[in-house]
Amino acid sequence: MHDLRAMRQEEARFREGLSRRGASVDLDGILALDRRRRGLQTEAESLKSERNRLSKAIGKRRQAGEDTAASQAEVRAMGERIAALDAEAREVAAALERRLLEVPNLPQPAAPDGADASGNVVVREVGARPEFPFEPKPHWQIGEELDLFDFDRATRMTGAGFPLLRGAGARLQRALVQFMLALHVREHGFTEVAPPCLCNAAAMTGTGQLPRMAEDMYRLAGDDLYLIPTAEVPLTNLYREEILAGPLPIRLTACTPCFRREAGAAGRETRGLNRVHQFEKVEMVCFTTPAESDAELGRLVANAEAVLGRLELPYRVVELCAGDLSFAAARCFDLELWAPGQQAWLEVSSCSNFEDFQARRAGIRYRDAEGKAAFLHTLNGSGVALPRLLVALIENGQQADGSVALPAALRPYMDGAERLGPPG
Repeated sequence: MHDLRAMRQEEARFREGLSRRGASVDLDGILALDRRRRGLQTEAESLKSERNRLSKAIGKRRQAGEDTAASQAEVRAMGERIAALDAEAREVAAALERRLLEVPNLPQPAAPDGADASGNVVVREVGARPEFPFEPKPHWQIGEELDLFDFDRATRMTGAGFPLLRGAGARLQRALVQFMLALHVREHGFTEVAPPCLCNAAAMTGTGQLPRMAEDMYRLAGDDLYLIPTAEVPLTNLYREEILAGPLPIRLTACTPCFRREAGAAGRETRGLNRVHQFEKVEMVCFTTPAESDAELGRLVANAEAVLGRLELPYRVVELCAGDLSFAAARCFDLELWAPGQQAWLEVSSCSNFEDFQARRAGIRYRDAEGKAAFLHTLNGSGVALPRLLVALIENGQQADGSVALPAALRPYMDGAERLGPPG
């Protein structure tokens, strides 16, 4: 959520930022509601002051034995008018808040210009794409041959987009989770958290999922609870409506199931594990000062790169243009893995700086150098998402004999296994 005072005082900056995003926002309507709310409050406060003055005068006139009936009627009329003004002010304030919750974050000046994903900028490509003496297979074919997945049975029990991993496939995912959490905790200085996988509407609103993306969320019928789309939601809301007294930054990590309805239309890009409704993801969330948030974003990207680098996977870092930023992000870098079986780049991590956008929505503050409470900056990054990481490991590690070679960094978590082979 944005600061209304800043919106009033820096209207040109807001118009420029929203235009860069290509966001359709009725800024004039929002500012008009703000003027109306302030006007109602000013009129009500003026009447309250006048009512107090008249009430005191009535008291003195009563003591002097004067007739105060007319003045008392005037005070009652003022009270009725004040009640009406307060009620209208509450209605206008509620409408204003609803409108503000729909306004996306402004892109940082450093974010590239562009209307959509075609305007994204490849920052660097790391690692050589593998060359095979055979036609590389997609992961769904390899997984079937090695009995790593069972998409058909999963679809029968739940529906499309809910994968089932089995045998070495399930073991590989567990090993990856252990590897990533150990790396982030031991070397990157994060504190591991095991949060709830359900959050209420207030928490979802705090991080920006609601109200804009309500249709993409899974909501429990009869409850004000949602299955989390990412651990970003509970981790960020851990400090909801608090003033943090301890030193910053605070860095948290968690692995949770994630649930999202938006799995896309049926096709090659959604086949197998490419795009699913339920998946595991290791998340990183940071709370820091405004002065340090840009540097913290760089560290998040480096942390996610460390995962991919140690797994010996070819990847690239892409900076998102203003028109392709998520609703809450001011700046974002995606990490994409090369999938040779599909000849495609697949996003496996997004690292975003939200500045104070989420902190304002969730009421998270810290004490600045002068001891004043101020909104901090929040950031998050996938560290990383499991489905496409599995895709890349399987497709890049495939061998001529049908097995899949495992990177050295992962073998300690696989009881020393160097390859995945056919079961039995």
